[in-house]
Amino acid sequence: MFIYSLRASTLKFFAVVCVALVTLITLIAFVPTYGESAVDKTVSKDADINYDKIKTNEDRIEFLRQFGWEVNPEAVTASEVTIPSEFDKVFTGYNEIQKRQGLDLSKYKKKNVMRYTYEVTNYDGYEGTVYANVIVYRNKVIAGDICSADVTGFIHGFEK
Repeated sequence: MFIYSLRASTLKFFAVVCVALVTLITLIAFVPTYGESAVDKTVSKDADINYDKIKTNEDRIEFLRQFGWEVNPEAVTASEVTIPSEFDKVFTGYNEIQKRQGLDLSKYKKKNVMRYTYEVTNYDGYEGTVYANVIVYRNKVIAGDICSADVTGFIHGFEK
């Protein structure tokens, strides 16, 4: 005959483990989800946009075409710029534009990047000159914008 005895402390231990498991399962089952985060929405919305393998002028033009922009085939400017190590108020605001389109310049602080500027030819509802800036690091678009040339103009992400 086999007799097994349990001490009160062993029973308390198993009771605590069971209560913890039940609590965890209940929390997983009943805690509401609050929808997609902003990053998830951006990723799912831009899933078909290719930010990689941007090596040539044609690649950059094709990148802008993915958003519906038509540009002059030659870049107005192509210059190397350095992302600052500390963001001032203006650069923080510019990075907010980038974050809204699923990009983030804070990962590239102190890096030398290339900025290519193109003149947009199909911006509807605006008579002035409009530019598309594409910022590339190691053949990948890391930032960019569509902006007007006027001092009191506008600036926004790649989306129309």
